[in-house]
Amino acid sequence: MNTLKLASGTQMPLVGFGLWKIPRESCADIVYDAIKAGYRLFDGASDYGNEREAGQGVTRAIQDGLVRREELFIVSKLWNTFHEASQVEQVARKQLADWNVDYFDLYYMHFPIALEYVAPEVRYPPGWFFDGTSDLRPGTTSIQETWQAMEKLIDHGLAKELGIANFSGSLVLDLLRYARIRPAVLQIEHHPYLTQTQLIQFAQAEQITVTAFSSFGSQSYLPLDNLKAKTITSLLDHPTIVAIAEKNGQVPSKVLLRWATQRGVAVIPKSTNPNRMALNLQSIDFDLEEEDIQTISALDIGLRFNDPMDFVGTFPIFA
Repeated sequence: MNTLKLASGTQMPLVGFGLWKIPRESCADIVYDAIKAGYRLFDGASDYGNEREAGQGVTRAIQDGLVRREELFIVSKLWNTFHEASQVEQVARKQLADWNVDYFDLYYMHFPIALEYVAPEVRYPPGWFFDGTSDLRPGTTSIQETWQAMEKLIDHGLAKELGIANFSGSLVLDLLRYARIRPAVLQIEHHPYLTQTQLIQFAQAEQITVTAFSSFGSQSYLPLDNLKAKTITSLLDHPTIVAIAEKNGQVPSKVLLRWATQRGVAVIPKSTNPNRMALNLQSIDFDLEEEDIQTISALDIGLRFNDPMDFVGTFPIFA
């Protein structure tokens, strides 16, 4: 298992398994099968609504002797409605109980956005809207207050590393001014249509490891009726990607993943298909020529699929 060394020295798998949109009813079996296939990093979140089931898959794999807890790298995220300092540890403990583990290897702030608190007993996961449908209520908690509460998770042994997701460069700069514990990882949308080269270079210069989500571009957003996804050529079908895949004797999905990992960016693809699951994990078994990497990078058009402005109509965090 290839890894990336975080600033602390911790080794994080280069290829992990993303849990976004994994169906709750099949999540336990999928996680169990992914562990059998060789995955060790599982990227979850409160908002995904399947952490309890993911934990069931992990527990079964440990009980069956497939893996030890210390061999796994379990990741979760703090949702927007729990940014108040008084809520951070409470919800993190709930998430740990759902996963049936004592600590997270990495715990992210999911978005640099605070929403009004929704109690777990009212609705969990709470989603974006206070009433579950249309009432969007921004919170007043600063990123600094939330981060400093997250730092206490490290102090209390509830998390090994902290991370940030969906942050712009300016917000990372601000966070670094007051962080007692620096973020170990920055998770961003990253694919050939959105290379974010300057942000990655800045993060890596600050010894912040970068993890990519949506490595296949539009694929994850088509079921969400995303207009951008519906009107752009799928990267898996793009003539440039297909040609480079054929040249290297690979499939397009492996080329897209290798384009990221060969540049030091971790990936968290997901699949419920055992064959594709294995292919994704094997994406580090070959190298692209530098010319191929540059050709793929030239596809950049700044196209972002995961933008709150598109799905809730506000929070221009990438403007």
